[in-house]
Amino acid sequence: MKAAFYTLGCKVNQAESEYMAELLQKAGFEIVSPDEHADFYIINSCTVTAKADQKTRQTLRRFKRHHPESAVILTGCMPQAFPEEAKRLEQADIILGNKNDGDILSLIHKYLADKSRIIDINQHETGEIFSEYSVSSFGKRVRAFVKIEDGCDRFCSYCIIPKSRGRVRSKPLQDLKREVSMLAENGIKEIVLVGINLSAYGKNQNFNIADAVEICAAESGITRVRLGSLEPDHITDDIIERLSEIKKFCPQFHISLQSGCDKTLKEMNRHYTAKEYEALCRKLRSTFADCTLTTDFMVGFTGETEEDFKESLQFVEKTAFEKVHIFPYSQRTGTAASKHGDSVSKSEKERRAAEAAAVAERIRVDYLKSRIGKTVKVLFEGETKDGIYRGYTMNYIPVKVQSVKDITGLELECTITGTDGEECIANLSS
Repeated sequence: MKAAFYTLGCKVNQAESEYMAELLQKAGFEIVSPDEHADFYIINSCTVTAKADQKTRQTLRRFKRHHPESAVILTGCMPQAFPEEAKRLEQADIILGNKNDGDILSLIHKYLADKSRIIDINQHETGEIFSEYSVSSFGKRVRAFVKIEDGCDRFCSYCIIPKSRGRVRSKPLQDLKREVSMLAENGIKEIVLVGINLSAYGKNQNFNIADAVEICAAESGITRVRLGSLEPDHITDDIIERLSEIKKFCPQFHISLQSGCDKTLKEMNRHYTAKEYEALCRKLRSTFADCTLTTDFMVGFTGETEEDFKESLQFVEKTAFEKVHIFPYSQRTGTAASKHGDSVSKSEKERRAAEAAAVAERIRVDYLKSRIGKTVKVLFEGETKDGIYRGYTMNYIPVKVQSVKDITGLELECTITGTDGEECIANLSS
């Protein structure tokens, strides 16, 4: 039997899809592309925004329309956060939440027995522990997303994630060590540690994110260790110092900002000020040579005035992030912010998003141009088209080169010769 995965949302979702795929593969399933025919199509959903929910519904309808004889499975954050809404999606033959995505194989067997629709969503509970969860490979890739944390205790006023993910819980260090060893044995070169609130890894326990990085770096087959998205208020001076001493650590930090306006940050319940965030950026740039900073930036939060937006955008420009992910605010039912309505019109959100995108793009293009002439090490992840290979530097600059040989999985020196505005173009060093 064949199964295909279609993953929406964050790197945690990607890690969980790989976990489910490995469960099915070990049971004899062939994992195929979602563009191919499959007996089961698994949609791993995101619910961060209303647009994400819309994408989930569209994807469900598309797979069922194109493959009416196949079974469609819905899992992920959307059914976990909004189970009643998920139940109404008739195109889904099996619905389960992210808490019990490890049950996917047994639910498939149950479905095959009588072809009856299955809805199995287990709610998160206070005090639950990190589920036994690991992967031994990551397809044919050289970079693997390793989930080490789940849940969030921050309760930002706009965010539905605590409802869809539960409270903070962390993978034990011994389990991480075992998983990384397996991945290295199967050809993985770079580990990307991911979590819903990754900075909170080890909360209320005697370890933290620096311990996780050290364990990964100690594995001889691993050449790079990278962190996923971080929250600024958990990155202590001690953690920064320890990370700076790890040669395999990649100096690229994606630190969620959301707003550069203190008034908006307070209304978002973000737990830090713009000044504190700025101080962290200065600390990172002074500690890590040639580090890059990327972020998430929200526009049109309820109550955000034009003046608030301008102040926020000025902060982005001053900080000069190497890349910015821009999101218009999306009201989510059940959050604290939803009680105050949505005061900024859709058209105004779109205008602000476009203005912010223009600023962010200018900064990024200028940064990429500043790399021209530099010699860098690139870990190549594969061929994008005939003879063109793509990879990333330690600080996550995308680089493409031409090569007559297959250089997938190799870390090679390159000299950057130009940029197309999105990536750097380079020549392999002789």
